[in-house]
Amino acid sequence: MKPSKQSQQPGETPEPDFEQELEEVERSLVSLKERYDQVQRDRQEQAQWQQRRDQLKHNKSQTLEIKAELRQIQQQLEMLELNLESQLFSWRSLKKPFWQVVRFGGMGVIIGWILKSYAG
Repeated sequence: MKPSKQSQQPGETPEPDFEQELEEVERSLVSLKERYDQVQRDRQEQAQWQQRRDQLKHNKSQTLEIKAELRQIQQQLEMLELNLESQLFSWRSLKKPFWQVVRFGGMGVIIGWILKSYAG
């Protein structure tokens, strides 16, 4: 449990907490930069695969090799889509909105019960 500001002695400073928070922010920033770079690479790769797929689809002679390559390209595109979507939403990014919904939704239910009891 963190000491409150009132219980701190005049000479004490909350620097360790600040340093820990700063390190956490730095780690989050590094993670965000890495994810951004990964998303950019995946989008570029996705565009290349889509371009190749379009080239093969417009090819007049649809041989078995071309059809097999089209299936492989489609699988690659699906994997890239999953990779692009996989880390966009994490529990960490949804934690605050989730608890706000729970809190305000719960308050709405309680207020609704109170209003219903007065109306009924």
